[in-house]
Amino acid sequence: MNTATATATAFTFADVSLKTHLDRSTDEELDALDFGVIGVDDKGLVRRYNSFESKAAGLSLPRVLGHALFTVVAPCMNNFMVAQRFEDALEAHVSLDVTIDYVLTLRMRPVKVKLRLLASPAEATRYVLVHRPA
Repeated sequence: MNTATATATAFTFADVSLKTHLDRSTDEELDALDFGVIGVDDKGLVRRYNSFESKAAGLSLPRVLGHALFTVVAPCMNNFMVAQRFEDALEAHVSLDVTIDYVLTLRMRPVKVKLRLLASPAEATRYVLVHRPA
């Protein structure tokens, strides 16, 4: 097992310090994870996108990177449960770490997932993590 794989698999979807791990991970380390990772900047543009999420969602890296998450890539998340939580945390200058049950519906049959929303006022990248049941 190479170092990137060992580092990436050392943390899980539920890890308490996951935001820190994600911020420090290389793209290769994110690709080794068994859940979807979507990282967006302060303007809502996708800057990080791992291969697990790409395969599960059927959206290629070029189709997603640099595009607005909540209006172009995943408008099904542009609501009070997901997008608004990021806006509220940003406006209040507080960290966000919440896991919610969710149903993804865009371009696919409805799929029940768990979303974990991570943000910190000190870091520019915010994350939507997608855990799909086995």
